[in-house]
Amino acid sequence: MTGRVGWLDCGNGVAGDMLLGAVVGAGVPLAHLAAALEPLQLPVALRAEDVSRAGLRAVRVVVEAPEAGQPTRTWADVRGLLGRLPDPLRATATGVFGALAVAEAAVHGVPEDDVHFHEVGALDAIADVVGVCAGLAALGLDRLVVSPIALGGGHARTAHGTIPVPGPAVLALLAAAGAPGRGGPDEVELATPTGVALATTLADGFGPMPLLRPTATGTGAGTRDPAGRPNVVRLVVGEVPAGDPGTTTAVVLEANVDDLDPRAWPLVLTALLDAGALDAWLTPTLMKKGRPAHVVAALAPPSGAARVREVLLRETTTLGVRETSVVRHAVRRTFGTVDVDGQPVAVKLGWGPDGAVLNAMPEWEDVARAAAALDRPVTRVLAHALGLAEALAARTPPGGE
Repeated sequence: MTGRVGWLDCGNGVAGDMLLGAVVGAGVPLAHLAAALEPLQLPVALRAEDVSRAGLRAVRVVVEAPEAGQPTRTWADVRGLLGRLPDPLRATATGVFGALAVAEAAVHGVPEDDVHFHEVGALDAIADVVGVCAGLAALGLDRLVVSPIALGGGHARTAHGTIPVPGPAVLALLAAAGAPGRGGPDEVELATPTGVALATTLADGFGPMPLLRPTATGTGAGTRDPAGRPNVVRLVVGEVPAGDPGTTTAVVLEANVDDLDPRAWPLVLTALLDAGALDAWLTPTLMKKGRPAHVVAALAPPSGAARVREVLLRETTTLGVRETSVVRHAVRRTFGTVDVDGQPVAVKLGWGPDGAVLNAMPEWEDVARAAAALDRPVTRVLAHALGLAEALAARTPPGGE
């Protein structure tokens, strides 16, 4: 069993049109992207052309829209437009623009619904967001990894005037997602807010290209054609070898709490998991002046760190949350089922790089339910299930096929 993974190489920057070109180059028909835009009933059309960037063949997708008469839209306006889309495309595109709204609201000190999208509210940016979301969905990726993003430098002109690069909205988007970025290599804006919002919101992790067998590569071109550097985004699509551990970046969020009613902790941990945390835990500790306390922590994907952080601040009495980026190695997992005297119990199988089962563990909730149904001590049912799980692992062929 393998996973389908995409890797976005943003080492030369990222923008919406570059990402459109990358998904088309990776094999998504332009007509598919155009069809995704039809429910919006906007005067836009897509056109693809082959171009060369520093000797590399690339695809440039041009969004053809009226040059005049494009209104300045608030987040509420854009959200209303996106509401015409079917799910799950509607939810994905709304999430990207929602991340932009949060970033712009923080930068300008206004409520999110009052944010006015100038550059990113134009028709071409709406087409970029919807088209890229539809294109990545069409590729059927199980996971998307994004490289550190080249941001550029110098200054850029915006509707608010000249601002330094990287712009404040771009930095806010990177901070919210826990995404890595770096200045240069040119003294121009290389990463637009739309491109960064797409890359960081849709990413499942950040880092170098993971181990995979490439099956397709799409190279999307930007408008500029600088000398000596390809102004492109590359999308590498491939399959992860069976049994290979997935390596991704993650964020550990934690806080010290010494004044929360301990009866609330189970609800807090449940809320963190419901918000998208990969794991959540509580550690007793001793704080200054000998006060007993707890360290509450959660492991989250970078794209979900903001939601988990909000739960920590809302559901506990902490006044701050610290975050640390970590590398997460996760083995491939599958599930089987064993029968304990007529009671089904799910078994989680963990696979090693060689395709063999590393461990087999019955699911505790199923064990407890089976013990209650059989009116037996849970320890006896667990021992029985463990033996059956070992037998299941022994007869499962390498790779689980």
